[in-house]
Amino acid sequence: MSDSSPLPPVRLHSEAELARDALAAPLVSRAARLARWAGPDTRVETGGVLVEEQLPAAAQELGLIGAEGAAGTSVEDALAHAGEAWRVAVDTGLVEVVDEEKGTVTVGEDLALLTSGSPHEVLAVWLGALETVLADASVPDLDDLVDAMGEGTEVDFSQLDWDPDAEADFLDGVLANLYLLSVSEGGPADIPVPLPALAASMVVPSDMGEPTNDVLEQVSDMMMRLDDQFRLLEPVGLVAYRPVDEALMAEADDPAEDGAAGDETDVSRYGMVRLTPLGLYGVRARLLEAGFEAPAVGDLADKGADALLDGTAAFPATAARAETEQWLTRREPLAAARELLAAARGGDAGAPLRRLHCQQALSLVGGEAEPALREVLDDAELGGLARVWLSEYGAQDVPPPSEAMVFWLTIDTVAAQLAAEGNSAELIGLVEGLAQQHGGFFEAAWRVEHPATPDVLEAMGRLHPDKRVAKEARKAAFKARSQQGG
Repeated sequence: MSDSSPLPPVRLHSEAELARDALAAPLVSRAARLARWAGPDTRVETGGVLVEEQLPAAAQELGLIGAEGAAGTSVEDALAHAGEAWRVAVDTGLVEVVDEEKGTVTVGEDLALLTSGSPHEVLAVWLGALETVLADASVPDLDDLVDAMGEGTEVDFSQLDWDPDAEADFLDGVLANLYLLSVSEGGPADIPVPLPALAASMVVPSDMGEPTNDVLEQVSDMMMRLDDQFRLLEPVGLVAYRPVDEALMAEADDPAEDGAAGDETDVSRYGMVRLTPLGLYGVRARLLEAGFEAPAVGDLADKGADALLDGTAAFPATAARAETEQWLTRREPLAAARELLAAARGGDAGAPLRRLHCQQALSLVGGEAEPALREVLDDAELGGLARVWLSEYGAQDVPPPSEAMVFWLTIDTVAAQLAAEGNSAELIGLVEGLAQQHGGFFEAAWRVEHPATPDVLEAMGRLHPDKRVAKEARKAAFKARSQQGG
């Protein structure tokens, strides 16, 4: 994914809603609870890690062990969860180390933000927690290695086939792919993505037809890797995750167990994941920090009409409409219509698409826009657009356009469609219809004083299936370019 091309816009929940989600995330609430639990007798080691002998008390404070311990949680897992929550508390400033030599701590200033801070401040704490968890998720499981080497043996990390930066980049790439799937037009939105599909997006080349056995094995290994990572990321509220069915792994280890655990065609058994609303917010924040253009619906609501029309040019249709609706809710209808029309003027390459988006935006304004449309009936660039809008709205006494205006509007419309859709089936149909309805279309069209006339006629020559008509279009394009001196 290139950081030079904008991603589709994301629809985010309000900061207040996201902050409530952040506070409800199990890992954040546990970190806050441990920060309040910490006292003068709490001791930490280098890096603020809670001393091992105090982990049971921390786990008991969190209700992970003891009489009210979490069902199905082993003591080992409970201690690990407590240690992770403590690391988050230290890393996010909920707990501060006051004396490194003595290993003493105190309540951090940021703890108060979780109860009295603004939604934005709460989300800043959550983003800090997310950084800690992502760092943990990028570290491979070293338990087996340590067991093999024997307790007390110092691990030589330089001998491991592990690049911390590469691991972090890999996880960011996975989350970016999941984000792109979530925000794309017609994407899954709040529908979970099968883990095999996500793993394949990281392994299988885009130009590969049938994956080889070697590639399929890589996808399988990737699934297991992602399964471990998403289990770690779920408690911070980044993802909603249904893990890989453990029976599948038993089947792989013991062929005699094959089929014992259910229908293999049930894709959910292989893991399902989606970004939560909070996760969309968090991944977008990281993408922006990394230099990607990752717009959100509502970003343009406080900007001018020129920014709206240019900014939504690359948006999918539903996102462009949502952005325009937010922009319009902050303005008086007639003033908004006038501002849109003024921004739609121009002879630059992007102007035809701006006028198309202007027309679409005006359809959302309603009848209160009518005076603004009548004011531009004699405008060379907007007069045709205004007549179309007024006629579609059922307005009375709309003067008919001149032939020159009809042809200018036609060129402008085709230019906008070329910019918006490229060589779409709808555009090919439009091209065929124009040539069929107007016998002398190309003889008249090349004379139209529109900057896009040569390019539009060339495109018509390229798109029209009839060779004779296509040749006419190309000749007309040559005449138009000669007329414009190009």
